[in-house]
Amino acid sequence: MEKLEIVSERHFDASAEALFAAFADPERLARWWGPHDFTNRITQFDFVPGGEWLITMTSFEGTDFDNRWTFQAVDVPKRILALHHEPMHVFTLEMTFEPMETGTRLVWRMQFDDTPENREIEHFIAAANQQNFDRLEAEIGL
Repeated sequence: MEKLEIVSERHFDASAEALFAAFADPERLARWWGPHDFTNRITQFDFVPGGEWLITMTSFEGTDFDNRWTFQAVDVPKRILALHHEPMHVFTLEMTFEPMETGTRLVWRMQFDDTPENREIEHFIAAANQQNFDRLEAEIGL
């Protein structure tokens, strides 16, 4: 099956190590992960290849969204590759941390099966990724 790819990126005035650390620490990750107005509870975070990440995201309306991930690659501080499982959409997320002269470019590359359902949520996901980046900026104090 063909893949639907959604790429989001942002330049951060911070080192790759600082950005990576905000993901690698589950307490910090819980503070910034997801769109605006979501809160998170991380119940498992085994940050190694093959490790599992369980997170419950709660919307501002109080709806819980349970998410299960498996880390496929962890290359400190350059790259994270993770597989998001059901019950929501199945996809891979590759995060690359690219040092620049001033700061770091963070690139998120998401790959979904190219289905009508996934095409419908494509714009929502791109906007949600930018909100994630906003929250990450706040977490690292930018």
